[in-house]
Amino acid sequence: MAYVYFLLAKPECNISYIGWTYDLNKRVKQHNDGLGAKFTRGRKWKLIYFELHDNKNAALKREHELKKNRILRNQIKKAFKNIDILNDF
Repeated sequence: MAYVYFLLAKPECNISYIGWTYDLNKRVKQHNDGLGAKFTRGRKWKLIYFELHDNKNAALKREHELKKNRILRNQIKKAFKNIDILNDF
């Protein structure tokens, strides 16, 4: 099983990151500890969306789709903001 995940930078809330992993909790912690991808270092991140896939290849394919589809990324951000979870930042 592999996860595709969507992170939102806090407090900026307009900077996002999409990645994949086998261990979601560990990976989010790595990003917040400055051990994640170079782009994510120096920021604190909030997990706002994830999907579970059967294997790495399916997760990589979906990660690519999400990264290239700006409209879908913005819809996910908007849905997150509409839930009013931003107060938890």
